[in-house]
Amino acid sequence: MTKLTIIIISYNTKNLLKKCINSIEKFCKSTNSKLVIVDNASTDGSVAYLKKIGKRKNISIILNKQNLGFAGANNLGINKANSEYVLLLNSDTYFKNKFLGELTDWMDKNPLAGISSCGLSNQDGSIQATGGYFPSLFKVATWMLFIDDIPYLNNLIKPFHPHSPKNPIYKGDHQYTKKKQLDWVTGAFFLMRKKMINEIGLFDENYFMYTEETDYCYRAKKAGWQVWFLPTWSIVHLGGASGNQERSFQLEYKGVKRFYKKHYPRWQYPLLLVFLKLGSLVRIFVFSILLDRKTAMIYQKLLLYD
Repeated sequence: MTKLTIIIISYNTKNLLKKCINSIEKFCKSTNSKLVIVDNASTDGSVAYLKKIGKRKNISIILNKQNLGFAGANNLGINKANSEYVLLLNSDTYFKNKFLGELTDWMDKNPLAGISSCGLSNQDGSIQATGGYFPSLFKVATWMLFIDDIPYLNNLIKPFHPHSPKNPIYKGDHQYTKKKQLDWVTGAFFLMRKKMINEIGLFDENYFMYTEETDYCYRAKKAGWQVWFLPTWSIVHLGGASGNQERSFQLEYKGVKRFYKKHYPRWQYPLLLVFLKLGSLVRIFVFSILLDRKTAMIYQKLLLYD
């Protein structure tokens, strides 16, 4: 059996996709792996490029006629995987060194680990926020009201969305440098054990993009699997290559709402909506003061977004 299947979703990121694939071929050749690329109806020349490289050994191409989103497209790739492990990898990432073999070896030695992610860094080498904890009402409130951005409270609150290490008011945050279990990790680098996939199933396609990995980790942990953040190894993640800020915020709000409807008691949902609306008002005020009119306008629209 193949040790690892790497799945990359492509949507109008041709140049980034090329860089990602080149880094895989450079640093992951020695890994017993196959590559599956799923294109979500790109219009930037990606399809012609993929048809060309699809002739290479150990590369499979799936060309969708419409954009199925993160969950739907990855499910198609997972269904093609006949390997011990499956890695979901963003097209806006690239490797800087060889480590996939070491990471799958770590998974071999930790049989309860169903999902793991490596560290993520920006192009300048700075650490990028990744993963977090399941969104309780308290965690959603602290996230929306910037409370979990207050120095040193971040480690106490265990936030849904950890702040960026670039946050100018926060110093001394080492949470992204230590190996630990988290509730969920980012889909930019999402390594899964196939045995776990066979047990809990595929991604929920009611999530188009954002929060689907939180949902999947919730299901995995509920079934007794562990979720690990392993910053011993890392890749570069550029971020935001396939979408715009307004659409991203809308999908994230929608994803959190879907998560609550699916997993939490019904009485919590109205309170969730209150915290999302209140948080949007606070953010309109904050970004207006900071003269970031574009972001303030996005949150004004989110107040009306259902």
